[in-house]
Amino acid sequence: MSPDKLSQESQPPQTMTDQDMSDKSEQMEGNPEAEEALDVFWDEPVDQDPANPMNWSLARRWTIVGAVSFITFLTPLASSMFAPGVPEVMADFNTSSTMLATFVVSVYILGFAFGPLIVAPWSEYSGRLVVYNVCNVLFMIFNIASALAPNLASLIIFRFLDGVAGVTPTTIGSGTIADIMPMESRGKAMALWSLGPLFGPIIGPVVGGYLVEATSWRWVFWVLAIAGGVASIIFFFIVPETHGPTLLERKAARLRKETGNPGYRSRLDDGIPPKQRFMQSVIRPSRMLLLSPIVSSMCIYIAVLYGLLYILFTTFTEVFQGQYSFSSGSSGLSFLGSGVGMLLGLLYSGILSDRKIKLRIQRKEEPQPEDRLPWYIALPGSLSIPVGLFIYGWSVDKHVHWIVPEIGTAVTGYGMILTLMGIQTYLVDAFTQHAASAIAACTVLRSLAGGLLPLCGLQLYEKLGYGWGNSLLAFVALGLCPIPLLFQSFGAQLRARSKPIK
Repeated sequence: MSPDKLSQESQPPQTMTDQDMSDKSEQMEGNPEAEEALDVFWDEPVDQDPANPMNWSLARRWTIVGAVSFITFLTPLASSMFAPGVPEVMADFNTSSTMLATFVVSVYILGFAFGPLIVAPWSEYSGRLVVYNVCNVLFMIFNIASALAPNLASLIIFRFLDGVAGVTPTTIGSGTIADIMPMESRGKAMALWSLGPLFGPIIGPVVGGYLVEATSWRWVFWVLAIAGGVASIIFFFIVPETHGPTLLERKAARLRKETGNPGYRSRLDDGIPPKQRFMQSVIRPSRMLLLSPIVSSMCIYIAVLYGLLYILFTTFTEVFQGQYSFSSGSSGLSFLGSGVGMLLGLLYSGILSDRKIKLRIQRKEEPQPEDRLPWYIALPGSLSIPVGLFIYGWSVDKHVHWIVPEIGTAVTGYGMILTLMGIQTYLVDAFTQHAASAIAACTVLRSLAGGLLPLCGLQLYEKLGYGWGNSLLAFVALGLCPIPLLFQSFGAQLRARSKPIK
């Protein structure tokens, strides 16, 4: 049985099945003094209870992972799919501001920064499924509103709200995977899920470029709305609730109703009133970001790398249309270099990410979260990012054939997927029960960096040029390289010294 299953929460002396509870309830009727708290947990043996999400069939669990990965790909796709249509939007609304042209794209990412503050606590309070269903529908609605926007101001507002709703799978998807996947097989699931936040923004301009050429910028939002509707249907009819504490609370509520005994309580119920628990969930991501050195360090690292990536993306249209004479449609293909690198990184990390965990289990040893940051993933990942930036920057600066900067973006993409996947899986394993809050803290910082730093990108390259401008970004990434390796070596000691975040 996996070491991180819910069965390893603090256990009282006795665990009761449904039948045991019903029998004891009958004995307690008419005896108020006996109506003490009755522990509600998974039926024994815990690793065979079909109600426990960890015990669902492999096909069912991977179907859930696939559905979550699909929507996690779709919502980041929406961040950049609209970008090729910006010149047409500015012409339609008679606006020439380059700052607004950048902001109408990046405002969606700013929505990603605010959404987790609502989504993460909501999911830990009410369960995952209701959050997915509501936000999927809102994602569809705000894309329809964007397609019908009468002016630039309304388009910016709808894009922001679309980002707030669209961040849901990026925020709680890792929590869903932690709900249903044991540690020894979680790496592959996280590899598939991690593709969305990085691969989506790369595929977006490719699809959007040709869509805008064939129709208009408004059809970008219609297509996204249709895809959001498909995702809503999938989640309504296929995806079940996976959040263990929510399922156990429902089981306890059912037993209270069936027996009339108010003493049934979920083992994971800490006795805190619902409103107070919700407020704790609201502030937990901020507390983790401020008080947990693990969360703060990893989140800052990811935020900086994410910001560097989005600054790099701001140059693609000008470089490949202006310098290499790509059309507006084919210029979107320039993002595929990063995509190829990320795909290679996914294959590499997907094969090796669970290797150390499985070896520990075979040796009857306790797996550790730091096993997600082995040198053969952390080192090539962290070094590939600055190497790719150097290649891209100086090949563009020296007007080398376009394939060379594409190779540079592929190397950077390879490093990004290795780094992001390793760190996110590490956070999930280190904070399993509150994984959604840890990832929410990371998403807030990452989205702020991705939404605001590109606004500085144009000025950076105007002053330093593509060679030294990208070299500056590369030196920043190079300086941060030791972080994953340091946590691989000293993370266990740091976790042992850290106080739990309530």
